[in-house]
Amino acid sequence: MKTMAIVVRDASYDKILTPLVFAYLASETDGVQVDILFVNWAAQVLTEKGAAELVIEGRHAGKDAWLKDQVAAAGLPSDVMQILRALKATGLVNLYVCSLAARIFVVDDGNIIPEADGIVGASWFLNEKLALADHCQYF
Repeated sequence: MKTMAIVVRDASYDKILTPLVFAYLASETDGVQVDILFVNWAAQVLTEKGAAELVIEGRHAGKDAWLKDQVAAAGLPSDVMQILRALKATGLVNLYVCSLAARIFVVDDGNIIPEADGIVGASWFLNEKLALADHCQYF
């Protein structure tokens, strides 16, 4: 596999870990080019405030500290901003916000993190990244 496209829609701490770790492992370990599109609530993850406010929702709510300790014990950064920075440091990961999600969830040039590669249309991502990728994932 040389390329992978990922679409992320969930924005709770535990649900964002899997796509970000998959992207990191694919890029860092296997040299895979990874393009990620953040849609719906996940668009806010590409803002400092949104990344900092992620919590666990649902039946595991309230276990944030425990999970962050477990993630750190496994040798991974437990802070989402640290993970995003590690992804960019690979040189193989692009982070995009869906333009419609950006408008709905208030993500713009004034609050998007520098690690993000921009705000793009969903159809552009589908045609230029997802359709051409060797492997696609949706979270």
